[in-house]
Amino acid sequence: MIRVLLVDDQALVRSGFRIILETEPDIEVVGEASNGVEAIELAAALSPDVICMDVEMPELNGIEAARRILGSPSAEGPPVLILTTFGHDAYLFDALAAGVSGFLLKTSRAEQLIDAVRTLAAGQALLGADVTRAVIERISGGASAPSVSAPSAAGPLTTRAGAPDPGATPDTAGEPDAAAALDRAGLTEREREVLALMAEGRSNAEIASELFLGEATIKTHVSNVLQKLSVRDRIQAVVWAHTQGVAQTRRPA
Repeated sequence: MIRVLLVDDQALVRSGFRIILETEPDIEVVGEASNGVEAIELAAALSPDVICMDVEMPELNGIEAARRILGSPSAEGPPVLILTTFGHDAYLFDALAAGVSGFLLKTSRAEQLIDAVRTLAAGQALLGADVTRAVIERISGGASAPSVSAPSAAGPLTTRAGAPDPGATPDTAGEPDAAAALDRAGLTEREREVLALMAEGRSNAEIASELFLGEATIKTHVSNVLQKLSVRDRIQAVVWAHTQGVAQTRRPA
């Protein structure tokens, strides 16, 4: 049974999410919070498997609440799914830096919410399609790009694959060196292809079809990529790939 904590300052919204989720035999809503302070308290008291968190709430917003829950020194917090109307894309990068595992629009269909909860409970990360496009456009466009190369549960993460060398003097200052970053990461040629496709927002099934491989094989490659980049999940790998310029390195078929 997947135990879910709902966090939203609107009671009607929480009731709607509860109705949607509890129609499923494998999902149980174990608690509700109306602000970030309550969310932190209930996360500790109830130990949910997944937290569905709103952003704009009184007393403490959802991003800061997620940061405190996921940054607890005692144990790694449960995965957090941010649910928002997505009025400001700055929320997205703040949430990624806080270490959230999923980001979904409140306008998404009921089945997408259910799938998202199951995905996070299974230890995977998720971005809605609209949000994935926003990540790619924001980072690729270079405007107000996030200051972290890859976020983690405890905040910004310096990865061994992409950490800048303070003493380095590259010929093109400020421009990412994708080849060098990939070399430092130690990715195989196949893993580089998988990472580039991940950065395009492709699912495992789509990557398997593109590379003519089995989906189980792709899952293994994805796992290896995450380990070598020292990132926690797929979302962080996508951010890393775009900040390092890796997304533009895939050769056309």
